[in-house]
Amino acid sequence: MSDSGFPERNESEFLAERFESHRGHLRAVAYRMLGSLAEADDAVQEAWLKLSRADASRVDNLGGWLTTVVGRVCLDMLRSRRTRGEEPLEVRPGVRMPEPVLSPVSGVDPEQEVLLADSVGLALLVVLEQLAPAERLAFVLHDLFAVPYEEIAPIVGRTPAASRQLASRARRRVQGGAPAPDPDLARQRAVVDAFLAAARDGDFDALVAVLDPDVVARSEGGVTAGAVAVASGASGFAHLARIAQPALVNGAAGVVVVAEGRPVGVLAFTVVHGRIAVIDILNDPERLAGLDVTVLDQ
Repeated sequence: MSDSGFPERNESEFLAERFESHRGHLRAVAYRMLGSLAEADDAVQEAWLKLSRADASRVDNLGGWLTTVVGRVCLDMLRSRRTRGEEPLEVRPGVRMPEPVLSPVSGVDPEQEVLLADSVGLALLVVLEQLAPAERLAFVLHDLFAVPYEEIAPIVGRTPAASRQLASRARRRVQGGAPAPDPDLARQRAVVDAFLAAARDGDFDALVAVLDPDVVARSEGGVTAGAVAVASGASGFAHLARIAQPALVNGAAGVVVVAEGRPVGVLAFTVVHGRIAVIDILNDPERLAGLDVTVLDQ
């Protein structure tokens, strides 16, 4: 029996129920921090282990405590990536692509809605992947989840003022690399469909017309900028455009190219003012192999 008079097992079950009520939020925090669903789940599980070993009776704000714990775990995981022999971002030809969340065009399910709240498009995650770990944490926790700088400071080992500067630097990079997309999904879809039609037909002028003059196409293989350059690359996409199927990629209009039941490419589009401003492309075979495309058949 515990001091409260309830059996220990009941207290454990109650703690588990309280944790589960925060799981969706914690997974959303971790996904923005890590850009990987599998790693996000690992971070959330680590938070549960830490909670189960702690004296929960001393925690006044469980949600805030868990958010801080997940932030710390994710920060350690991000720093670990940089010590495993990976090349610095500056010498890579392209960008590290996060793991996309795929949904059928009919819409995302309730669990995904929590994960993708606040328009966490792939373009935003791509920019976050380019930030230093401490910058990413400060921006994600403060700008996306309203965690005060006073609570962020001890996680990154800085003062609140320095934490504010970290978030400010990150914010400038996000605003420059992840423009706010058109919120109307039907308008997004119309623009993406026009892009696919032009690619299938090899219509260079139509491709240029649907692209923003300063469009950027990004993948781990490289970055291409400008409507003419991107249209030139898309002209060779005709054979894949014919088998591309519409999908929601992180809640926005995108396409998945599936061949023989396996994904060979995922394209996420950021549509702004009726034109495509950003195309984020995942074409790495190893990472594509981990995606579940059966969800698109729903």
